[in-house]
Amino acid sequence: LLVAAALGVTSAACCPAPCVCDNLRAHVLCLNGSLTAIPDTIPELTRKLDLRGNSFVVIPAGAFHATPYLTHLDLQRCKVERLEEGAFRGLGRLVYLNLASNGIALLYQESLNGLSSLQQLILEGNRLEEIQLGAFGHLGSLIVLDLRANAFVYLPNMVFQGLQILRWLCLSHNALHVLGNEAFAALPALRRLSLDHNELQALPGEALARLDGATRLDLGHNPITYVAEGALAMASLRHLFLNHASLQDVAPDAFARSPQLRILDLRENQMQGLPPLAGAGGLVRVTLDGNPLFCSCHLRPFQKWLARARVQAKGACAAPPALRGQSLNSLKSPEMRCSGLWPYPSPTALPEQPQAASSRQCPQGCVCSPDFHHGSCENRDLRKIPQDFPEDTCLLNLRQNPFRIVPPDAFPGLKELVSLYLQRCSIRVLHPGALRGLESLVYLYLTNNHLSTVTAAAFEGAPQLAYLDLDHNAFTRVPAGTFWLLPNLVSLNMQYNSIGELAEGDLAGARGLRWLYLAGNAIRHIAPAALAPAKMLEKLQLEGNHLSEVPTAALWGLPALSELKLSRNPIKHMGDNVFLPVACSLQRLYLDNMGLEQISPYAFTGLGTKIRSLYLETNKMSNIPDTSNFTGLEVLNLQDVPFHCDCQLLPVHRWINKLNLRVGATCGSPAEAQGLKVKLSTNFQTCPGWRQGEAGETNPKKTKAASKPSKKKK
Repeated sequence: LLVAAALGVTSAACCPAPCVCDNLRAHVLCLNGSLTAIPDTIPELTRKLDLRGNSFVVIPAGAFHATPYLTHLDLQRCKVERLEEGAFRGLGRLVYLNLASNGIALLYQESLNGLSSLQQLILEGNRLEEIQLGAFGHLGSLIVLDLRANAFVYLPNMVFQGLQILRWLCLSHNALHVLGNEAFAALPALRRLSLDHNELQALPGEALARLDGATRLDLGHNPITYVAEGALAMASLRHLFLNHASLQDVAPDAFARSPQLRILDLRENQMQGLPPLAGAGGLVRVTLDGNPLFCSCHLRPFQKWLARARVQAKGACAAPPALRGQSLNSLKSPEMRCSGLWPYPSPTALPEQPQAASSRQCPQGCVCSPDFHHGSCENRDLRKIPQDFPEDTCLLNLRQNPFRIVPPDAFPGLKELVSLYLQRCSIRVLHPGALRGLESLVYLYLTNNHLSTVTAAAFEGAPQLAYLDLDHNAFTRVPAGTFWLLPNLVSLNMQYNSIGELAEGDLAGARGLRWLYLAGNAIRHIAPAALAPAKMLEKLQLEGNHLSEVPTAALWGLPALSELKLSRNPIKHMGDNVFLPVACSLQRLYLDNMGLEQISPYAFTGLGTKIRSLYLETNKMSNIPDTSNFTGLEVLNLQDVPFHCDCQLLPVHRWINKLNLRVGATCGSPAEAQGLKVKLSTNFQTCPGWRQGEAGETNPKKTKAASKPSKKKK
């Protein structure tokens, strides 16, 4: 005992000045300080070292040689930009390493050397664009690799070589659009792959076919429009998520080479129908909520297949009007009539045309599918837009050709065309009349071009256009007056341009607009009447701009707005009643990663039971307003918020304890509470009104009795 006590005294004496050392548990916390180098006096026997919120910039070679017994190391938000080769050498016992929310742009071949026991590596929220081959070669024990929210565009072959027992690889929220065919070839034990929220425009079938053991694949929120026959060959796949993509059609045998598939999630896509998925023999459930399903006679084969194969379907009809809202499971065949098409033809719903119906053949070098009425000339190095496609073509893919311009009358005779893909075509000019004659066109994709302006006349002759994607172009402002000829426009995507403001009149004519995507621009100001024409707006995404305050004045007159994203804007202070104009409709509110320092007690006035999701993570405030009336919350994120855990936070503490949610809230101060979960902190036990048990709530009877003055005092 005397020896142990002596050792404890020695360890305590070595504790660096800004840190807190718990020698019994071998934990050291040095949170949110001004450290610019790893302290060299940390007790040698330390097992858990938390260095969040410091300023290291570079982790040099041998930075942790004095703490060889570490098992957990947290370096979140430490402004780290470079890991020198051998930075973690000597940490052979480390099982958990968190490097999230830093500025690392490149992983060198020897950056992670010496981590032979590491099981979980978190690199979320960095600037990683490249991983040198062999960077993971020494991580033979790794089970989870989190690479979310980086800047990956391309994954080369064998990039994950060495990760022999990795079970979950998370690549969500990147900009991936190309995967090497052997990118996942070295992952024999992988069970889950997350590729959601990327820029994949087609199912990367070749790359995925290497994952024989994967059981779950997340591909939601990618601009995938079509799943071709036999596109997915994953022998063990059981759960496939293709929700919130841009799917318009799925081939009948798309999943025939994935025989174990049980759950298929196709929510929030653009499909009016589906063929019988006869190839997916083991399917148990398919989810189609949020698709514009047209329940006519053309959907009967799919509905009969559901019944025959005993597949549970979730989804409801959007049309015809007589069946709107009716669930797929309750449909009867006689109800599904063919009295007309609504409101435009669908590749799935169209009856097959006889070959003689069109005298045109497919242009040379292109591929046309008479069964699905699709045409494709993708990546053929064409300088001019080809013509003479079959007149019944419904989907035309011209991506990755250097057209530069779209001339007038560029698509003659394509009256039935529904979807047109012109991404990555170096287009600088969309001439007036370019879309003339496309009277059924609904989807137009002009992503990743060089457009800086466009006139209303360019859309003349395409009155049914509903989905317009102009993201990743060179616009410096929303082209005012452009939307007068687009009365059916539902979705406008102008993300990642260089737009500096949203002015009055910019959206004139867009009276049916429901979704407006303006993330990743340079918007500093939104005029009070800028959004007024879009009275039906439901989603407004403004994340990653330069707004310094909530654009409250611009939110008046939007009675249907249910989602508002203000993430990654430099809004430091939030005043009273800032969301009052949309308080009756708002359901999802994103206020994360803003550097938010103070929220007024009355900022959320009017918001209440309708709020379903509230994101406040990675901010700088120490308290939040009273949100006890947010009784409908399903998602609440309070991670990386430095709460000051004193008696003023007691209402928040009680409210968090009532919620049956994982919120991630931790104390940033006072010193004795740093790093502790707000939900579990004992700091509140000294507060007036504290009562042990029942999640910190006071006894209502006692409170009521205490509030009544006694007769004697009267």
